[in-house]
Amino acid sequence: MHEEELVKRLQNGDATAPRLLYTLYVRNLTAVCARYISNDEDVRDVLQDSFLKIFESVRHFEYRGEGSLRAWLTRVVVNESLKWLRDNGRIEWQTIDDSTPDRADEEPETENVPTEVIFNLIRTLPDGYRAVFNLYVIEGKSHKEIAQLLHITESTSASQLHRSKALLAERIKEIKR
Repeated sequence: MHEEELVKRLQNGDATAPRLLYTLYVRNLTAVCARYISNDEDVRDVLQDSFLKIFESVRHFEYRGEGSLRAWLTRVVVNESLKWLRDNGRIEWQTIDDSTPDRADEEPETENVPTEVIFNLIRTLPDGYRAVFNLYVIEGKSHKEIAQLLHITESTSASQLHRSKALLAERIKEIKR
């Protein structure tokens, strides 16, 4: 089924459409949510809240071509995940002071490291690091956009990204030993 047809069915109140949407997108949206939230029970809770929000607001969704539904669903899940992190006081911002040695961003050698291992390493990052890393690297947001989403400064976003990359590089090196 094409996205456009599914959107029309949802917006016209077809009783089978919500289950179809859920079935088609739950795996992808679970993975998106799990990038931000490390506890599987919390992922399920946030995903449930996300689907409720999706079903409540789909009538306002404007279809803009193939892929626009998936993009909108992903945006809802990312926003709900960030809201959950903020509301639950899960994000603690690490500050970089003068005693913290500055290291250049290392691009870790990820060849021969399974994607699943990298995904799990990202999930072990502290919440603030993980949120900024995902928004910047995966979602393609700028530090300005991240700062607005997370209510932080652009420099805090940049420092969290720097720290998250360094920590991931360290952990990947440990695995490869």
